[in-house]
Amino acid sequence: MAARSALLFALLVAALSFTATAAGDAPFIVAHKKVALSRPKPGVERLAVSLDLYNQGSATAYDVAITDDSWPKEAFELVSGEVSKTLERLDPGATASHVFVLETKAQGRFQGSPAVIKYRVPTKAVLQEAFSTPILALDILAERPPVKKFEWVKTRRKIWRAGVSCFLRCSVYLPGREPIKIWWGKSRQEETLIYLWFTVLVAGCLPGETLDS
Repeated sequence: MAARSALLFALLVAALSFTATAAGDAPFIVAHKKVALSRPKPGVERLAVSLDLYNQGSATAYDVAITDDSWPKEAFELVSGEVSKTLERLDPGATASHVFVLETKAQGRFQGSPAVIKYRVPTKAVLQEAFSTPILALDILAERPPVKKFEWVKTRRKIWRAGVSCFLRCSVYLPGREPIKIWWGKSRQEETLIYLWFTVLVAGCLPGETLDS
């Protein structure tokens, strides 16, 4: 009786192990959807939609069909690419991308739906289905604050002046003395005065003189 129970337990463990292995030996599609907005001309919003796929599983997915038809045709015009694409296969660890471009003149807030990915697994009769990540709501043709060009010019001037000031200033370190900060003058006369001041401060005498005199 004990031997029979042990045999049944061993068979149960083997069956569970086989089921876990079969379930783990399958493709697992991860898809990321993103949209980039731009305005090629006033009153027109351009949407570059991209879908990045990655097979995170341990088996190959076949006949991978990508479909992103959540864009109403009465509001969005397809100007480049297609909203759907089919891949022959996607091996484990492999990636694939799909890009298409839309344009719209309809102003407002739009919430798109995730893209749908269907693929075939040889060990299963029905098609497998996955969904991409969702996207945030899009503000189509929303008002954007104008760029203040004059403020940018003023900022650049301030940065340039600060950079020049840092470049014209230096410090001299002498043994037993505090660091001496030097500002280079804007004119030849100012540079001469600074040179004389620095010579007297460091050497204790004017140029051409000696300490004995």
